[in-house]
Amino acid sequence: MEEYYRLQQNLLLCTLAFAGVIFFGVWVAYSLQIALNYLIGACGGVVYLRMLAKSVANIGRGSQRLGSGRLALVVGLVLVATQWHQLQVVPVFLGFLTYKGALIAYTLWTAVLPKSQSGSSQASG
Repeated sequence: MEEYYRLQQNLLLCTLAFAGVIFFGVWVAYSLQIALNYLIGACGGVVYLRMLAKSVANIGRGSQRLGSGRLALVVGLVLVATQWHQLQVVPVFLGFLTYKGALIAYTLWTAVLPKSQSGSSQASG
Protein backbone atom coordinates (compact mmCIF):
# COMPACT_ATOMS: atom_id res chain seq x y z
CA MET A 1 0.00 0.00 0.00
CA GLU A 2 2.94 2.33 0.58
CA GLU A 3 3.82 2.15 -3.11
CA TYR A 4 0.20 2.95 -4.04
CA TYR A 5 0.15 6.01 -1.77
CA ARG A 6 3.43 7.21 -3.29
CA LEU A 7 1.95 6.75 -6.79
CA GLN A 8 -1.19 8.61 -5.74
CA GLN A 9 0.87 11.52 -4.40
CA ASN A 10 3.05 11.65 -7.53
CA LEU A 11 -0.01 11.70 -9.80
CA LEU A 12 -1.56 14.49 -7.76
CA LEU A 13 1.64 16.56 -7.87
CA CYS A 14 1.97 15.98 -11.60
CA THR A 15 -1.62 17.10 -12.14
CA LEU A 16 -1.08 20.24 -10.05
CA ALA A 17 2.11 21.06 -11.96
CA PHE A 18 0.33 20.62 -15.30
CA ALA A 19 -2.56 22.80 -14.11
CA GLY A 20 -0.20 25.55 -12.95
CA VAL A 21 1.79 25.63 -16.17
CA ILE A 22 -1.29 25.52 -18.39
CA PHE A 23 -3.04 28.18 -16.26
CA PHE A 24 -0.22 30.66 -16.81
CA GLY A 25 -0.01 29.74 -20.50
CA VAL A 26 -3.73 30.36 -20.98
CA TRP A 27 -3.45 33.62 -19.03
CA VAL A 28 -0.68 34.86 -21.33
CA ALA A 29 -2.25 33.58 -24.56
CA TYR A 30 -5.89 34.53 -23.86
CA SER A 31 -7.05 36.39 -20.75
CA LEU A 32 -7.27 36.10 -16.99
CA GLN A 33 -10.99 35.29 -17.15
CA ILE A 34 -10.47 32.31 -19.45
CA ALA A 35 -7.48 31.19 -17.36
CA LEU A 36 -9.65 31.31 -14.22
CA ASN A 37 -12.32 29.28 -16.03
CA TYR A 38 -9.62 26.73 -16.83
CA LEU A 39 -8.45 26.76 -13.21
CA ILE A 40 -11.96 26.04 -11.94
CA GLY A 41 -12.12 23.00 -14.20
CA ALA A 42 -8.62 21.90 -13.15
CA CYS A 43 -9.60 22.11 -9.47
CA GLY A 44 -12.62 19.95 -10.27
CA GLY A 45 -10.29 17.49 -12.00
CA VAL A 46 -8.03 17.34 -8.94
CA VAL A 47 -11.04 16.65 -6.71
CA TYR A 48 -12.19 13.97 -9.17
CA LEU A 49 -8.73 12.38 -9.11
CA ARG A 50 -8.74 12.31 -5.29
CA MET A 51 -12.20 10.72 -5.25
CA LEU A 52 -11.05 8.15 -7.82
CA ALA A 53 -7.97 7.33 -5.73
CA LYS A 54 -10.09 6.78 -2.62
CA SER A 55 -12.43 4.56 -4.60
CA VAL A 56 -9.51 2.48 -5.89
CA ALA A 57 -8.12 2.18 -2.35
CA ASN A 58 -11.50 0.89 -1.16
CA ILE A 59 -11.52 -1.89 -3.77
CA GLY A 60 -9.00 -3.82 -1.71
CA ARG A 61 -11.21 -3.46 1.36
CA GLY A 62 -14.18 -5.12 -0.32
CA SER A 63 -16.27 -2.00 -0.91
CA GLN A 64 -18.88 -2.47 -3.65
CA ARG A 65 -20.00 1.18 -3.85
CA LEU A 66 -20.29 2.69 -7.32
CA GLY A 67 -18.75 6.00 -8.35
CA SER A 68 -21.95 8.04 -8.58
CA GLY A 69 -20.35 10.84 -6.56
CA ARG A 70 -17.63 11.24 -9.18
CA LEU A 71 -20.22 11.37 -11.95
CA ALA A 72 -22.19 13.96 -10.00
CA LEU A 73 -19.04 16.09 -9.74
CA VAL A 74 -18.57 16.09 -13.52
CA VAL A 75 -22.24 16.78 -14.24
CA GLY A 76 -22.36 19.50 -11.58
CA LEU A 77 -19.25 21.19 -12.93
CA VAL A 78 -20.61 21.27 -16.48
CA LEU A 79 -24.06 22.43 -15.31
CA VAL A 80 -22.58 25.30 -13.31
CA ALA A 81 -20.42 26.29 -16.27
CA THR A 82 -23.40 26.34 -18.63
CA GLN A 83 -25.74 28.21 -16.30
CA TRP A 84 -23.38 30.80 -14.83
CA HIS A 85 -22.86 33.52 -17.43
CA GLN A 86 -19.32 34.42 -16.29
CA LEU A 87 -18.08 30.87 -16.97
CA GLN A 88 -17.30 29.34 -20.34
CA VAL A 89 -17.87 25.62 -20.81
CA VAL A 90 -14.87 24.76 -23.00
CA PRO A 91 -12.11 26.10 -20.70
CA VAL A 92 -13.80 24.55 -17.66
CA PHE A 93 -14.13 21.18 -19.36
CA LEU A 94 -10.57 21.24 -20.70
CA GLY A 95 -9.37 22.19 -17.23
CA PHE A 96 -11.19 19.19 -15.84
CA LEU A 97 -9.43 16.95 -18.37
CA THR A 98 -5.99 18.14 -17.20
CA TYR A 99 -5.73 15.17 -14.85
CA LYS A 100 -5.95 12.83 -17.85
CA GLY A 101 -3.06 14.57 -19.58
CA ALA A 102 -1.04 14.38 -16.39
CA LEU A 103 -1.80 10.65 -16.07
CA ILE A 104 -0.62 10.02 -19.62
CA ALA A 105 2.52 12.11 -19.14
CA TYR A 106 3.33 10.41 -15.84
CA THR A 107 2.84 6.97 -17.38
CA LEU A 108 5.11 7.81 -20.30
CA TRP A 109 7.65 9.38 -17.94
CA THR A 110 7.87 6.29 -15.76
CA ALA A 111 7.99 3.99 -18.80
CA VAL A 112 10.92 5.88 -20.34
CA LEU A 113 12.94 6.43 -17.15
CA PRO A 114 15.46 3.74 -16.30
CA LYS A 115 14.50 1.53 -13.38
CA SER A 116 17.87 2.11 -11.67
CA GLN A 117 16.34 3.98 -8.72
CA SER A 118 13.92 1.21 -7.76
CA GLY A 119 16.31 -1.57 -8.82
CA SER A 120 19.19 -0.36 -6.63
CA SER A 121 17.01 -0.12 -3.53
CA GLN A 122 15.66 -3.63 -4.05
CA ALA A 123 19.09 -5.10 -4.73
CA SER A 124 20.52 -3.78 -1.46
CA GLY A 125 17.48 -4.83 0.60
